[in-house]
Amino acid sequence: MEVYTVEISDKLLCLFNTDVRAEDDRYVVEVPKREIDAGIVEPGETYRVALISREATEDEETTEPSGTSAEPQPPVEVGELRYVEIEDIGKQGDGIARVERGYVIIVPGAQVGDRVKIEVTEVKSNFAVGEVIEEDF
Repeated sequence: MEVYTVEISDKLLCLFNTDVRAEDDRYVVEVPKREIDAGIVEPGETYRVALISREATEDEETTEPSGTSAEPQPPVEVGELRYVEIEDIGKQGDGIARVERGYVIIVPGAQVGDRVKIEVTEVKSNFAVGEVIEEDF
């Protein structure tokens, strides 16, 4: 079995499956509402989009094993300790850190540039919440 390594940019904000829809003289790719609600992408902003073929290669199975979903799983778990750097501030004033695949961790009370050790307290499909347990690591 061949193993392929794929490098994923830290700039990746979200990953989801969607259809391309014909609309008059253009095609439309819809962004799921949950990505907007989570504050990962903002309406009216411009983003780069990559489309990946839905056809499976001969090495890939066309069906998924039972119990798994087509959506990528969060790269963190509740109770996990992480060292993160706050890159942005969210709409409610909370610190925003990004980890693997651009996955967002919201860190209340943190400021841009803070480097903190956090404990993940809540995990959702498209973001997590972390509590600062050590500042300036």
